[in-house]
Amino acid sequence: MQEQRMVELAHALAVAKSRQDIPAALRLFHPEMVLDTPAFGTTARGRAENERALRRFFAAFPDYEITLDGHASNADTLVCWGTARLTMTGDRFGVRPGGTRAELPVFIRFTFRDDLIASEQFFFDLATLCDGSGVSTDAVRGTLFPVSAKGEVRPVPAKGEGR
Repeated sequence: MQEQRMVELAHALAVAKSRQDIPAALRLFHPEMVLDTPAFGTTARGRAENERALRRFFAAFPDYEITLDGHASNADTLVCWGTARLTMTGDRFGVRPGGTRAELPVFIRFTFRDDLIASEQFFFDLATLCDGSGVSTDAVRGTLFPVSAKGEVRPVPAKGEGR
């Protein structure tokens, strides 16, 4: 795929997500789309799981917006970097956020298939999100990655999100 087309798709997705326009985002996804968010320990596969993941994400961060400031690519992969601005709400992360809007650097790795986005790996620092949101990183990590009696960390997938 040409770099220009990859950038067009990535920017269209950024606009759709910044508007919390889930139908517009889903139209950009390949039917086998994989969304991986390592900071949350979640992976969504296919359009139905991605729709649930986006609904859950926007419920937690209803004012989410992202700007993409730069990119690099090769024949089939695009990496973008930019800034996400978002306010944590609700109790998804086991804490009571205070309504502070966080601003954090992000980078996103995209792959493509059939002129659609086939995968997105969304990278950011969880501690920076928590600090900017005025919540305890340890408490959020404890909710997302509980430790078993054997000391093993086991990510807890959100309902409707695959692993």
